[in-house]
Amino acid sequence: MKLYMQVLIALGLGLKRNWHIFAGLVLGVLAGIWLHKDPNPIVMTTFTFIGQVFIRLIQMVVIPLVISAIVIGITSIGDSKQLGKLGTKMIFYYAILTTIAVAVGAFLAIVMQPGVGATSFINSEIASDIQLQVASTIEAQKGNLLNIILGFIPKNPIESIVSGEMVPIIVFAVLFSVALAKVGEINRPFVSFFESIFAATMKITDWIMCFAAPGVFALTAVSVSAFGVDIFLTISKYLGVLALGFGIQLFVVFPIFLKVFSKVPIWMLYAAIAEAMMVAFGTASSSATLPLTIACCEKRGISHKVTNFVIPLGATLNMDGTALLQVVAVIFLTQAYGVALTPFLIIQICLLAIIASSTCAGIPGAGLITIALVLNGMGLSPEQLVAGFAFLFTIERITDMMRTLVNVTSDAVVAAAIADNENEINYDLLNNPEFNEVIN
Repeated sequence: MKLYMQVLIALGLGLKRNWHIFAGLVLGVLAGIWLHKDPNPIVMTTFTFIGQVFIRLIQMVVIPLVISAIVIGITSIGDSKQLGKLGTKMIFYYAILTTIAVAVGAFLAIVMQPGVGATSFINSEIASDIQLQVASTIEAQKGNLLNIILGFIPKNPIESIVSGEMVPIIVFAVLFSVALAKVGEINRPFVSFFESIFAATMKITDWIMCFAAPGVFALTAVSVSAFGVDIFLTISKYLGVLALGFGIQLFVVFPIFLKVFSKVPIWMLYAAIAEAMMVAFGTASSSATLPLTIACCEKRGISHKVTNFVIPLGATLNMDGTALLQVVAVIFLTQAYGVALTPFLIIQICLLAIIASSTCAGIPGAGLITIALVLNGMGLSPEQLVAGFAFLFTIERITDMMRTLVNVTSDAVVAAAIADNENEINYDLLNNPEFNEVIN
């Protein structure tokens, strides 16, 4: 049987247990089409409220979950050599997947040229100014990369936690956890404290997921009602490039990656995390999906140690779907404004997208917002590209949903590969679609 058929069948098996969330997605699309044709302010306000309640509830536990999971994951490894081994392997795997993602995105965008069709909507005088500005300022803006790197290091960890700056929080949590692992048994009271926090946040997550079906329904209905079906005719080529790129990542890159670096069958893994994949698509938030991703992986055999170490870091740092989106979007804008795509500029766009994606908060809309970092490296700002950005934001929600699905799946793929490498995976549980035991 062909691999793609195995994947689709496996997703179907996963949907069998989570039919209520899938039903919420389908009904949300139908309701969105109806609302687009016949807008009802009261219904729209109600759906928006329900969707925001769902996202806020699950985002409420993200920071305590991330910090506690990293502390438990790193300190549970204990052996500093093993810690270094897992960390190095994780970064290596994430780098491979993100680099492939930007390469796929750049290749498809250059070959299919989605921005050419939008040229007629761009003011020719503005386009000429943009072309000159890119040519004259691209060298001067390279220094901004250092500022981006400096932003990874928190000046005040408490301030970063209060403001929800995920990358500085991750950096501090990792350093603090490594220090705890180094001091030995004296860390037990503090680690026990974080174990309690983790258990409590996971229990809250179980309660919140009872609200998943109506939450996903409302979010999907609102997003579809905003742009309807007609908008796809205007920007279908751009959307098609993104869909093809995400599809290649899901059905070609990830299976080959697991085949090369582990013996985990891709169809088993996709069936195990189907629930997390659907919630990722419905919420367009990898942070909001984080608790469920952890739960799906642990329930189906990936060890607590690997899951808590790899997935929280991946939810912020491993954004290959976002990187692919940013590369395609920026090349779309350069084509729409007639900017010459030299090999050097293409490489720079790809490198900036990798950096910008790693600073991207796991929330809806963050992928397009951090495009500003890529454009900054070209000497531009989103305000200068108003017409082009209008196209991108028109279908921002649906592209956000697709890129988040890829991001969350990528985290689970890396976790599965590392767990297999370290003999930290239970294949009996991974191959048991009926297993639904509550994590202690």
